[in-house]
Amino acid sequence: MGSLFTSLVVSSIGFGIFIFGKRQERVPQLIVGGAMMAFPYVISDPLPVLAIGAGLIVCLYGALRAGY
Repeated sequence: MGSLFTSLVVSSIGFGIFIFGKRQERVPQLIVGGAMMAFPYVISDPLPVLAIGAGLIVCLYGALRAGY
C-alpha cells in the first residue's frame, strides 16, 4: 500500500512539473517531470522512490540556479 501511495504522489508532482514545463516551454522541467512520472513504474520500494524523486528535484533546482 505504501509503494502505491508513494508512486502516486511522486508521479503527481512530476506531472505538475511536466505540465508547467510544457506551458512555459522549459526543457529542464520537461525532462525532470517526465522522469518523475516514469521511474516509479520501474522501482517499487517506497524509500528509493522518495530518494530519487527528491534527488531529481534537487537537480532541477541546481539546473535552474545555473541558468538553464
